[in-house]
Amino acid sequence: MSKLIYLDNSATSFPKPESVYDFMNTFFRSKGVSPGRSGFDAALEAEEVVNGTRKMLTKLFNGGSDHNRLTFSYNATDSLNLIINGLVEEGSHVVTTMLEHNSVLRPLYFHKTRGTIDVTYVPFDTDGFVNPEDISTAIRPNTKFVIVTHCSNVLGTIQPIEEIGRICREKGVLFIVDGSQGAGSVDFDMQACNVDVYCFTGHKCLMGPTGIGGSYVREGVEIRHTRAGGTGVRSAQESHLDEYPYRLEYGTLNLLGVGGLHAGVKWITEQGVMNIHHREMALWEKLNNAISKIDGVTTYCANGVRNHNPVLSFNIKGFEAGDVGTMLDVDYNIAVRTGLQCAPMVHKQIGTYDMHGTVRMSIGAFTTEEEIDAAIEAISEIASFRR
Repeated sequence: MSKLIYLDNSATSFPKPESVYDFMNTFFRSKGVSPGRSGFDAALEAEEVVNGTRKMLTKLFNGGSDHNRLTFSYNATDSLNLIINGLVEEGSHVVTTMLEHNSVLRPLYFHKTRGTIDVTYVPFDTDGFVNPEDISTAIRPNTKFVIVTHCSNVLGTIQPIEEIGRICREKGVLFIVDGSQGAGSVDFDMQACNVDVYCFTGHKCLMGPTGIGGSYVREGVEIRHTRAGGTGVRSAQESHLDEYPYRLEYGTLNLLGVGGLHAGVKWITEQGVMNIHHREMALWEKLNNAISKIDGVTTYCANGVRNHNPVLSFNIKGFEAGDVGTMLDVDYNIAVRTGLQCAPMVHKQIGTYDMHGTVRMSIGAFTTEEEIDAAIEAISEIASFRR
């Protein structure tokens, strides 16, 4: 079998840098103990890596002066649930968008159907961007928070976070950003964008393994407890600790995940986040320019590289998206994502919901020009079958 052409990096970046694999192996073999639980050398050295990773991510996002407010979880979905559940109040209102992933939509739906909150879903324009003024109009006196994706996992569009953040700060409303697709893919400044909470996952552009993510909560913003458990300190206290990072961390951390994330963040920092991004977008532009000219191929919100991530959604007339994905896999050894991509409202707005979604190709740091050429040829051949 020919080498796998992996174009599903929006789901999970693959492969990881060799330095990530090497560090995880060495670190876990020598320091794979419980950090922060004991005073022996290996435990203290493991804790140093954990705290070092908090510091690196706080700096990467420009979160603030207290790196302990960078807390770890399983992934962005886990953190978003913690944040949403810890903020909603009876009778409050939430503003979000039609671009959101189910990691935002489903927790909000849970509270909405129980009558706890009301939710406004702001649509996006024909290019795939939310208008900040529409966010402003949607905010009410009882709006508790606004929550917006940094970058659409279906369309690749990077949202105007800075403008939305300015509006939220002026109106005194908390601003939460789902950074699943944004963290590590483009430079980002929480403070400049007036973001109160930024949730991220480690296994995408941050080049870490699966099972690790987290959030940074701005000083002055407090999240209500919705879980409780061990923290390794002050065990005699009956209630869960209020201070960070313990406030949003429960039980023993995924140390191997933090170690891999540590190495991944170090790698993207050394390479330069925007250097990686510009190279990926050059490949995206080549792919988009080529397949958009193929008879029968429709692309969605792919009108240029500006404010865009290397994600391209398309369909081929006469084919189900899932069938195209199967052909790309079986006949060309190209891995893509098909369907609704856990973001059903996007597909309802662009008209692909009843078509069972789109074919999504997402370029990564290790994608080559030869692989893009092969993908273009494969799509062209599949499209020719319908004639």
